[in-house]
Amino acid sequence: MSKHPEHDTREHLLATGEQLCLRLGFTGMGLSELLRTAGVPRGSFYHYFRSKEAFGVEMLKRYYTAANQRMRDAFARGETPASTLLLDWYRQALEHFCHSGMIGNCLTVKLSAEVCDLSEEMREALEQGSSQVIAMLARLITRAQQEEGLMKEDDPLSLANALYALWLGASLQAKISRSAMPLESAQAQVSRLLRG
Repeated sequence: MSKHPEHDTREHLLATGEQLCLRLGFTGMGLSELLRTAGVPRGSFYHYFRSKEAFGVEMLKRYYTAANQRMRDAFARGETPASTLLLDWYRQALEHFCHSGMIGNCLTVKLSAEVCDLSEEMREALEQGSSQVIAMLARLITRAQQEEGLMKEDDPLSLANALYALWLGASLQAKISRSAMPLESAQAQVSRLLRG
């Protein structure tokens, strides 16, 4: 008998895989290592996932569901001006990097370049997850335009795409340089874009 109920075993595999991928990358995470770390027999893996690639897709969906919920919660403070919520979001991401010294919990940063050419299904999962983030940013930008008259000339979706790409690029550069400077520069640009 499994030590985890069926749903818990699947969730346990996904959570364990996410942590291993953040450390080793997707191709660096062998199935044997995943199963050994999770304490799950090989046959159980194929009960839940048809392949390692299918596992990767589900892991990304799980990651974006949690990340997007955190973002929705952060943006739900209705009495706080939308531009402040957006600037706080970026400030907290920078503070997390400065505190931990790494971009340690972002599968988008870790896997984007690695899997996009290897797996069309995983690329699509990354694109869908990123699109959800960009859509939330666009809604908050629209709210800032309505509340504060900021950036009225800018299309919210175009600006959200630019802010997302700016932060993703800065996150990659911060990972390469092991320095907060790229994120600090990006945060300053975000502030300038939002404040005009």
